[in-house]
Amino acid sequence: MSAFQAIEHGMDLQTYARALTRTYDAVLGGSRPAMRPRDLVARSWQRVLALGLDPDGRNSRTPLPFDEIERLRRESPLSFVVDEIKRLISSVADASQFLLVITNGDGVILWREGAAGTRLRADRLGFVDGAVWTEAAVGTNAIGTAIAEAAPVQLFSAEHFEQPQHPWYCTAAPIHDPRTGELLGIVDVSGPALTLHPTIGALIETAVRLAELLLWRHHQHTLEQLRTSAAPWLAGVEGPLLLVDEHGWVAHSAGIATRDRIARPHGDRAITVPGLGLCLPEPVAGGWLVRPNSADTTVRLLLDLSGPPRIEVSGGGTPWRSPLTVRHAEILLLLHLAGPGGLTAAMLSKALYGDADHVITARAEVSRLRKLLGTVIDTRPYRVADGVELRLELGDAGRPADCAFVRDSASSSVRALVGQ
Repeated sequence: MSAFQAIEHGMDLQTYARALTRTYDAVLGGSRPAMRPRDLVARSWQRVLALGLDPDGRNSRTPLPFDEIERLRRESPLSFVVDEIKRLISSVADASQFLLVITNGDGVILWREGAAGTRLRADRLGFVDGAVWTEAAVGTNAIGTAIAEAAPVQLFSAEHFEQPQHPWYCTAAPIHDPRTGELLGIVDVSGPALTLHPTIGALIETAVRLAELLLWRHHQHTLEQLRTSAAPWLAGVEGPLLLVDEHGWVAHSAGIATRDRIARPHGDRAITVPGLGLCLPEPVAGGWLVRPNSADTTVRLLLDLSGPPRIEVSGGGTPWRSPLTVRHAEILLLLHLAGPGGLTAAMLSKALYGDADHVITARAEVSRLRKLLGTVIDTRPYRVADGVELRLELGDAGRPADCAFVRDSASSSVRALVGQ
């Protein structure tokens, strides 16, 4: 049995559902239950109760307008794999009263398919296209709890927070970008509680593996197409260069050690690439050509923490500046302090969140930072790349310990600098 599954082979589901209802009533009534809820369920109930949600199911779930749903579908990377997921699961779903649901990373239902009767029951529950099924919106449910826990989740009957969801089971797992680890969405199978079979968990795991494999193949195919279309033109270009797609993923390199990704190019702004320095991207069909502006290939970063955090980038051309989120400024400060040894994803999770349980979240934050700055941040471990100089600007504060940004940080590792 998978670790996240709610039932075991041979279990009397009706008896177990009644036991869960007694547990649910006791917990919400403030008394001690005879059977403790699973740890995953207890954590979720605690989060939801703190939000003040209504267990009777009167929480808002107004769906997005159709045009907005269509836009989110077009922009979702999962649009490339949704048909294959449907082919894997939907033939079983039609015969067995399952409902297949695929959301984006924010828990918005974008695709839904399954037995007609189950769809009608889901409609009455507000489990429809365009509805947001996070814990904050509808309480403990497999989609929202999988997002909150960053892990697969299966819930059965009264493990759901809202009572109208008790006649259901739901099994969900996150789909991540195989390149970055960023959460792309959730695949979920739901249905009448008493029809839950232990093999549903394995089916969901297979669907996630298939989706991530197809996403990786699509990425590689896109880069190969870019290389092929640009090959005749590149034959006449001299000097170090990178050929990248519209998101900064490297399709071809010459005269520079191959990197996986640089900052997402924009035609009106220079970007920095270790080994090339400051570069002004040139558009080509399907991507960008990136070449150095000058012979100075050193990239210089100035992390300005004297006020609202921002980054200044220079090296071989006109500097450019960009505001930073507090979290991204904390990451850069922690990497600066870590030095050449850097930080593993687990170490960064502990530094930012106080534990090693937020590795996926930490990786996603670094991925978003690399979209802005590119490969000035190396991976495995995370560190400031070779050929990059990172300095701090603290304003009137002479040292990090005197800096307001450090004192107010949500990161315990950053705040620890106050005592130094």
